[in-house]
Amino acid sequence: MTEPKVKTIRALERGLDVLAELQQARAASLNDLHRATGLPKATLLRVLLTLRRKGLIWQRLADSAYCPSHQIRLRRPELHDEDYLVEVASPIMASLCADVQWPSVLAVPRLEHMEVIETNRPKSYFHHIVLGPIGFRINFLRSATGRAYLAFCDALERQAIIERLRNSSQAGNYLAQKPNLVANLLQETQTLGYGTRYPDYGGDYNQPRASIDDGRDSIALPIRVEGEPIAVINLTWIKTVTQKEDVVARYLERLKQAAKQIAAGLAA
Repeated sequence: MTEPKVKTIRALERGLDVLAELQQARAASLNDLHRATGLPKATLLRVLLTLRRKGLIWQRLADSAYCPSHQIRLRRPELHDEDYLVEVASPIMASLCADVQWPSVLAVPRLEHMEVIETNRPKSYFHHIVLGPIGFRINFLRSATGRAYLAFCDALERQAIIERLRNSSQAGNYLAQKPNLVANLLQETQTLGYGTRYPDYGGDYNQPRASIDDGRDSIALPIRVEGEPIAVINLTWIKTVTQKEDVVARYLERLKQAAKQIAAGLAA
């Protein structure tokens, strides 16, 4: 095949180089891209802005990393594709944070814990609140996030998770040894429709609040697609600034709206 005798479009080449690097790395910071491509940061910022406006990339809230959009994938993303989940959830979480000011995390279940995969804390008025970073392990039975998932997941999955917690050597899973208490806690969560913290939970997976206290409280809701919870979104505040009853009265419906928007985005 003969090639036409014209020059290539250098700006387009740069954009494609950046996009290819993001597809390979899955997520990268401005510095990462600068090192990988050798392009000046000012040039990269123009390229990244162009790609974002065209919907080819997006920017994660938690750490400002750039990620390739699922719009350019050849296959339809699965509901349990966590990159896709975060891409859908991030702008909705940013809007939620703008409305309520308090920060949130998005978490998914692992074998013995929930894991943070996104947070809007950098967008929060209370951005100094230190929420668990991406990869942070959240206790299943003592946290609002964990209880929101456990209470609304399939009964067989719930039984399997509790059994793993019961056999765990982690001190923070001690509630799993009290089946009647666990049943009551999950029933309470189902009745409320949202998860709350156990009184001794201060944010640390294993230590009680008496030893480690983050000074916060939380409520959490499952994100359900076709009735199946696939993730949880929470809302966290400082206990000395406001109380749970006030947060529920003022912001629960807005949190529910965010959860439904994420679910609808995934199902679309």
